This record gives sequence, C-alpha cells and structure tokens, in this order.
Amino acid sequence: MPNVISLITLLTDFGDRDYFVASMKGVILNINPQARIVDLCHQVAAHQVEEAAYLLKSSYRYFPDGTVHVAVVDPGVGSTRRPLLVSTSRFYFLAPDNGLLSYIVDEELSVEVRAIENKQYRLDSEGATFDGRDLFAPAAAWLTRGQAPGSFGKLIRDYVKLPIPEPAVSHKSLTGRIVHVDHFGNLISNITPLHLKELQGVARKSPSELTIRLAGATLQGLVTCYADGAPDRPHALINSNGQVEVFLKEGSAADALKCGRGEPIEIF
Repeated sequence: MPNVISLITLLTDFGDRDYFVASMKGVILNINPQARIVDLCHQVAAHQVEEAAYLLKSSYRYFPDGTVHVAVVDPGVGSTRRPLLVSTSRFYFLAPDNGLLSYIVDEELSVEVRAIENKQYRLDSEGATFDGRDLFAPAAAWLTRGQAPGSFGKLIRDYVKLPIPEPAVSHKSLTGRIVHVDHFGNLISNITPLHLKELQGVARKSPSELTIRLAGATLQGLVTCYADGAPDRPHALINSNGQVEVFLKEGSAADALKCGRGEPIEIF
C-alpha cells in the first residue's frame, strides 16, 4: 500500500457551471483542511465512462505516490452499482463500479479492490443523486486522514471491467480503433510503437513507408511532429503518450474526417 498524502485529484463530467465540483471540494476540506485538490478534468462528455477511463489512464501516474484519485462519471448513481476503493502499490482510486477503473486494474501493481460499504464515510442526504459529494468526496478525505482501506469495506473480485480491445496484426496489416478525440480534434488510436514494430516485422516497411487508412482517407507514412504536417490534409504521428495519432495542422482532424471514438484505423 502507498503512504497516504493529502493530495486528491478530481475527474468528473460535472462541468463548471453548477455547484457540483465546488461542493465536493467543500466536503473534502471540511474533513481535511490541509488537503490539496487538483482538478484533472470536469469536461468529460456527460455519462461517457470510456472517455473518463482514458483521461484517468493518461494522467494518474504523473502524481506523487499516495495520491488519492477520485473519478466520478456515474450514469448509475443511486442504483445498485457499487462504489469502489482501489488500492495499488502507488495510489488510491475511488470511482463507481462501471468500468471506469479498467485501465488501472490492468496496469497497476498489487491491486486491491473494495466495495465502499462503511456508512461512516458517507454524508447523510435526502436523495441519492450525488454520490460525488455524499460518498466519494468524504471517503477520499478520510483516506488522506489516514483511515485504513480495510475499514471501508470488503475485498471484491467481481467488479465491472470495460472491454479493452487490442489492435490485430494480420496479412501485413494492423487494425486498431480511435479511443479518444482531444480538445484540438486530434484522433488518438490504441496503436502503439510496439504494435508498429510487430507490423514492420511482417510487412518489412519503415515508418515512412507505412500507409494509414481512416474514415475513407489514406495517409502516407508517419511524421515526427505537428509542424511537419500540412494544413490541407491529415497526417499521422506517434504522440507523447506513445499512441498513433491522426492530426490536421492547426485544425481538427475529427472535423475534417467526420469521425470520432470507435472509428477503425488500419495501417499497412
């Protein structure tokens, strides 16, 4: 288990128009006034668990050991879905049991998953529509006060996991899919340099000789950076997260190609 520190991150689909995020922070600070709170993102598309899972996967590891990550994108709030506390060798994660933590349990070491059952860590509320404030925020704050994970509830193994499809190599081609569209309209795939090396071993091509096909468009080769692209057509590169990304220089590849998350991408 990591040592607990008073650092909590928040990832939600709550936006910044309503009282939701502010009230979560108020609950945390009321329990632990020394807590430091970092907003990962509150602009996740409403109810989009897969998008939240990707954003959490892309950012959590850059925080200090002992950070408590709270992720609340929760279409099933108030239902029988369980709230989870996941402890790993480095971090703590609190989220609904809807697959949001799928990448975490796959990537992290020494993973323990618990259902949060102890009502001590829940605020009293007339309704059941805001577990972000009434359950996840106080649970996170009590963790930073040194409460042991075992006091929150029992270990479970039947938690929900999202399907995480892997790209497939066959007949000298590689087929993946777009897993995220960022603020700039860049189309980010689940294809990594390791997948490309596997393809190059089969197809015997250099990166500049590879062909990328996406949403009816054909792109030739991989460039190194955004500046190497042209503003009149999309290009592909390997981004700093180690994923093949399709971009349009100073524009939106998503708009230009009229595609988004889930779109197949083929490299040959």
